[in-house]
Amino acid sequence: MFSTSYLHRGLRPCMLVACFVFQILLSVVGYAANERPNVLVILTDDQGWGDLSLHGNPNLSTPNIDSLARDGAEVDNFYVCAVCSPTRAEFLTGRYHTRMGVYSTSTGGERFNADEQTIGDVFRGGGYATAAYGKWHSGMQYPYHPNARGFDDYYGFCSGHWGHYYDPMLEHNGKIVKGRGFLVDDLTDHVIEFMSAKRDKPFFVYLPLNTPHSPMQVPDRYWDKFKDKEIVPDPVAANAKKQNLIHTRAALAMCENIDDNVGRLLKHLDDAELADNTIVVYFCDNGPNGSRFNGGLRGRKGSTHEGGLRSPCLIRYPAAIKPGTRVTRIAGAVDLLPTLAEFAGITLKSPKPLDGISIAPLLRGAKVQWPDRYLFSAWNGKTTVRSGRFRLQGTGEFYDVQNDPREQIDVARKYPDELVALKQKLDAWVAETKPAKSRGSGTKRPITMAHPNAIWTQLPARDANPHGSIVRSNRFPNCTFMTEWKDTDSEITWDVEVLSAGEYEVEMYYACPKSSVGTKLQLSIGEEKLITTVTEANDSELIGMKEDRFERAEGYVRDWWPMKLGTLRLEPGRATLTLKALEIPGEIAVDMRLLMFRRR
Repeated sequence: MFSTSYLHRGLRPCMLVACFVFQILLSVVGYAANERPNVLVILTDDQGWGDLSLHGNPNLSTPNIDSLARDGAEVDNFYVCAVCSPTRAEFLTGRYHTRMGVYSTSTGGERFNADEQTIGDVFRGGGYATAAYGKWHSGMQYPYHPNARGFDDYYGFCSGHWGHYYDPMLEHNGKIVKGRGFLVDDLTDHVIEFMSAKRDKPFFVYLPLNTPHSPMQVPDRYWDKFKDKEIVPDPVAANAKKQNLIHTRAALAMCENIDDNVGRLLKHLDDAELADNTIVVYFCDNGPNGSRFNGGLRGRKGSTHEGGLRSPCLIRYPAAIKPGTRVTRIAGAVDLLPTLAEFAGITLKSPKPLDGISIAPLLRGAKVQWPDRYLFSAWNGKTTVRSGRFRLQGTGEFYDVQNDPREQIDVARKYPDELVALKQKLDAWVAETKPAKSRGSGTKRPITMAHPNAIWTQLPARDANPHGSIVRSNRFPNCTFMTEWKDTDSEITWDVEVLSAGEYEVEMYYACPKSSVGTKLQLSIGEEKLITTVTEANDSELIGMKEDRFERAEGYVRDWWPMKLGTLRLEPGRATLTLKALEIPGEIAVDMRLLMFRRR
């Protein structure tokens, strides 16, 4: 503040007053900047509403996650989507995924339109340092990559699921890197490092964790607690009849690992003296990935009933939210962007109207007139609408979920007027947003590459098409590779849209036996082509079986090695990129995981 040291600088009294006022203004402005809240958003993958001890599950303990409700707020009726990528799109944009081209969870159908504004754009534009660490699942190539969508730093994987959780192949801002240890622990480490580095500037960090999504891998100390544990079934739910106890034990062990990592994050905020001014949000992306305890709710992942759509939503912000706050109004993932922007004092200038609304007044405990509203959802031909009291399915099923949250009694005959009103709302929403089925409908868009702002472009097997003898390693594409490459007539193609001209160095991540050394490969696009020969064997075994606690449905991975293919000239436009073998000296050419293009 004001100091007589100014006198020693030879300043006149009038100048002293001016300096004094200026210093006060600087102090006020600096205080306002420093007091803008930090934001940490934690999104888990395939963890249901019932996978918390907070919600009465007797089979596990989640004290750190539960503490967010005790020390902050719980939104009692919070809704997401039936599966992963639609929920991510709705959280990131504040808009329904059906408006934005999302119709699937892989091979390009998970991407929301490039002209959408994201929560990363909003907070970076508001002066925040931004980062995302974990499962992105909203597009891999620019302009869909996290770095192109408002996040300064990104570490994780962009696909819908990953094939191995220990020291896995990941990416950091587009470049392939190797993970450190168990993936959830590693992602948490990155968040802590980011918050430490950015503590003098407001930060927004998004942590989309990859568990308890399969593969069901978890460190021994968690598995040892659950592997022989007696599981108490959900006493009122049909889920209990279909429960696989080994899968349930693995999922619960993974949830306790998540809880410990949440505890690490909260402790860091306390130790760094950031807790009071940091908003911590915790929610899940869909219902549970197994038939296990879910508070008696009907359905699981993939369902548009309560059990597939209802998610925990816990928000702690000591500077503005009183401990133990309960929000009973319905809310959803689309509401988080406007809510967090309001808390941060960021004026939204959305290029498109949001479907979400800010629930900040409810979280603050303000007495406000709250309008009736409706939350819509769709997945793979199924549609639904939730009002404050009722849920209507597109099939005509009608439930009073306020009094019958388990959706056991159809009340269509009891409330015909309410049924008609909700049907009109649902029909109008479907007509406006045109939900697409996840299989066989959706507009097939090319995979983008060579964006002018991107150094790296990754083209994985996930986004490719096999021809001839070549097959995908598993029917779930996200973490697959191409295999059974036995002849020179077979090929792998990508339907691509080249976004800028340039020279690109190309690497292929591959595995092959010694007998495949000498295989001659050709990569071509239009009139451009390059030819190279495999000179080193990578006879990697399949990885993941030893670490799985439950037999997976998805495929396994290998220890992929990079191999330089050469330099390729790319020109703008839509084209087919083709990889084929010109000579195969052994029984197979190679197993191909991905191509990586680096702009020169």
